[in-house]
Amino acid sequence: MCGIAGILTPEPSPDDLRAPLARMQAALRHRGPDDAGLYVSPDGDAGLAHTRLAILDLSPAGHQPMASADGRYQITFNGEIYNFRALREELATSGEEFHSQTDTEVLLRMYARYGPECVRELSGMFAFAIWDSQEKTCFLARGPLGIKPLYYYHHGGRFAFASETRALLSSGLVPRRISAAALHGYLLFGSVQEPYTLVEGISCLEAGHYLIWRAGTLKKRCFWEVQFHAESTTHTEAVTRTREALEETVRRHFVSDVPVGIFLSGGVDSTALVALARKIGVRQLRTFCISFADPKYDESNIAERTARHFQTEHYDRRLDSTSGKALLRQFLGRLDQPSIDGFNTFCVARHAHDHGAKVVLSGLGGDELFAGYRSFSAVPKMASVARWLTLTGPIRTSVGRALETAMSRPRDRRLGSFLAGPPSMAAAYWAMRGIFTPNEARRLAGRYVGDANGEDSAALHFHVPPQPSPADVVSYLEITRYMRNQLLRDSDVMSMAWGLELRVPYVDPRLIEALVRIPAQFRLATGKRLLLDAVPEIPDWVANHPKRGFAFPFEDWIGDDWRDLFARLDAESPVPLRSWYRRWCLFTLESFIETNRLETPRAAFTN
Repeated sequence: MCGIAGILTPEPSPDDLRAPLARMQAALRHRGPDDAGLYVSPDGDAGLAHTRLAILDLSPAGHQPMASADGRYQITFNGEIYNFRALREELATSGEEFHSQTDTEVLLRMYARYGPECVRELSGMFAFAIWDSQEKTCFLARGPLGIKPLYYYHHGGRFAFASETRALLSSGLVPRRISAAALHGYLLFGSVQEPYTLVEGISCLEAGHYLIWRAGTLKKRCFWEVQFHAESTTHTEAVTRTREALEETVRRHFVSDVPVGIFLSGGVDSTALVALARKIGVRQLRTFCISFADPKYDESNIAERTARHFQTEHYDRRLDSTSGKALLRQFLGRLDQPSIDGFNTFCVARHAHDHGAKVVLSGLGGDELFAGYRSFSAVPKMASVARWLTLTGPIRTSVGRALETAMSRPRDRRLGSFLAGPPSMAAAYWAMRGIFTPNEARRLAGRYVGDANGEDSAALHFHVPPQPSPADVVSYLEITRYMRNQLLRDSDVMSMAWGLELRVPYVDPRLIEALVRIPAQFRLATGKRLLLDAVPEIPDWVANHPKRGFAFPFEDWIGDDWRDLFARLDAESPVPLRSWYRRWCLFTLESFIETNRLETPRAAFTN
């Protein structure tokens, strides 16, 4: 797990590349504290930077950027290729010779042999760039589900890329201006929607895509996307298929030359990972948990009982409003995009880091695949009722507008906005997951970017490919919206802030490809029935415990000890905030703008 960066230019100038590359590398140092490297091509038309967190082959042989044997290719790579040993064997039978035990060298050989299509053979999480000094091209790819980030800036033929937007800003090549389109998406959802970033001109390479730069031009292509297609099967067959796929994904995610731990809560998803790890023979296993004094949020007793049951070396850290507030400034300094999430991962990642961990597994993704959210029942019902109300003609729209303006609760205001518009599943999903209404977002955005009309339509009315069932539509939305744009992005940044590699076994293309064929009546049954049946080792005290999620007591903290930090937002906001998540949304936005010195056409809230 590492930090990567690079600059490509059709007008060679080696002296101009080294300084911005060095600044980008320094900005990524936290992602790879074990080693660092720079490469600038002899012609001065390409430069690559790397910071390394050594997980596979801890020797200097894993140094990057790494060159091919003939010197034609240079690679800078972030991620893990879990099937690299099998790929290595295949290449070796064809005469390839290897000089390290790294997955990086295998990836480089795969590209040299198969070109862009090599990405279809990779099992893992990745973002990488390969410079071809012969063809004067650069190939960049981001994994199927977007676990690892990759951002780029393209202007006047010059192209720069990095693992974080802050690294691109540090290069001095990118103007520090806020993006109006990204801002609207953020205010609607609480996270910046791919492919936008909050910095104008910086784009996110979409998950499952690759990009080729040649002489200042870009060609982009999608190589993987989520698509559910149910096949006829029985419940027993579905359980067997799920169990086999889960064991395989956990086995893949324990490929490492350093110990692998697990974030353990009181929930089904992380407990299943611990149970499966024991089943496949993992002996020494450390688990990490965050606990709270308030029993509404605390699951440490369940986690501790589970750890004793599976005989893990368990570490719990108690967090309260005072200790949380002490970490807040550090957290804000690590934001790579504003978000209403991420602080929980930041805290538990620090906890694991403090105990010497370098790699941990997370249960992220289980809710999206096995219907762990209320959205799976609520969103189809909302869309169905809205379509039925369409028969009432203008009454539905009038009622919706009245709710949006008259109600005080944010959820009711979003419901009103939803009823006033097209009754699609995507709009119903936003009404449940969203933060501000489009009208509120326009008023708020106007304080930063001036006239804000018409910017929100692309962010709200996005296309959803046909799916076998309404529940599959929700699963698709949870994976491609909430998980990709918020959970995965925040988890990557906040774990790497502590030099910690976070692996997500449920967010595995091979696992998903096995599960997409299972009908929603089994895969998305209430209470994660399929997952519980596939992993019967999950103890009853976990299986029968009401779902909570990895939530922090933000509402209590913001209303009490943290009140001084948020009071100004309440006083100056042109729309009612009321909820903690609306306050947090604006708080992290303001902090990101200030920390990164982004230019806004007009002042927002006075600091």
